[in-house]
Amino acid sequence: MKAIGKKLWVIAEGYIPEYGTGKEPEFLSHETACILNTSDKPAQVSITIFFNDREPAGPFKITVEPRRTLHLRFNDLKEPEQVPLGTDYASVIESDTPIVVQHTRLDSRQAENAIMTTIAYSE
Repeated sequence: MKAIGKKLWVIAEGYIPEYGTGKEPEFLSHETACILNTSDKPAQVSITIFFNDREPAGPFKITVEPRRTLHLRFNDLKEPEQVPLGTDYASVIESDTPIVVQHTRLDSRQAENAIMTTIAYSE
């Protein structure tokens, strides 16, 4: 299949709540980058996290296999460091192959869970 998407994506808004009220792991508050690779080769993806009061973290390296999707929780990024909870951040996602990125947040701090999603900005 043809590679669909772009190689550079930005999620300008990021925040992982420090706690949640739901059953884990399904209802743990989280941020997710939903990444789609429609190409016939693995996408080597690099994520850099930007903050308002310190130098960026990363790059975090991941692979999205050919003709696959990956729903990557930012909570799961540990190397080179963990993405901090309760902190505003933004992310730049770069790939060697065109991909599509959608951003999703589950905020389970209240019993009435809230989820939001939007397509990331691409160039």
